[in-house]
Amino acid sequence: MYIDAVEEVIDALGRLPGIGPKSAQRITFHLMRLPVEDIERLTSAISLMKEKIRFCDSCFNISEHELCPICKDSQRDNGMLCVVEEPKDIVALEKTAEFKGRYHVLGGSISPIDGIGPEQLKVAELLRRIEPEKIEEVIIAMNPNIEGEATAIYIARLLEPLGVKVTKIASGLPVGGDLEYADELTLGRALLGRYPVNEEYKNV
Repeated sequence: MYIDAVEEVIDALGRLPGIGPKSAQRITFHLMRLPVEDIERLTSAISLMKEKIRFCDSCFNISEHELCPICKDSQRDNGMLCVVEEPKDIVALEKTAEFKGRYHVLGGSISPIDGIGPEQLKVAELLRRIEPEKIEEVIIAMNPNIEGEATAIYIARLLEPLGVKVTKIASGLPVGGDLEYADELTLGRALLGRYPVNEEYKNV
């Protein structure tokens, strides 16, 4: 329908999450109207991000160095570890100013339909942190959907024999929603209202 150069951009944008064919077309034509300097600034920023950003060696949050700022912060509570799906969830939780511990990013959730099992996630790395870091409590803060719940159950069962307290953020979050879209007040209350996981999943 469009000339090849335009189709290439539409196709590339359409591969991004949350962007359908129509959105890809709108963005493409918007980009065509921008001054060359703005396009260069955008492409330069993306290139720089890919060049500088890596994952933290400890928690797998995004970082520019071996350890992310949170892992390097000596003021954080080493005994508390909050498990999340993605780095963007850390941003959402940090906005609440309620959690002072450290994080562990799994890199997703268990989803057999998508071919994602525990071996594709940072589950083994999580277990290896418990004893050396003297973790006393693991807070599971997965997205409140089927995949998140399944992942929470799996992790809770693995952690139980290790003698660590396992809690889950309270259900002030809507089922099927994502942490990144929750407001700070709701997330803050969910953190404060966390509860032991073992009782909930004992008979599952």
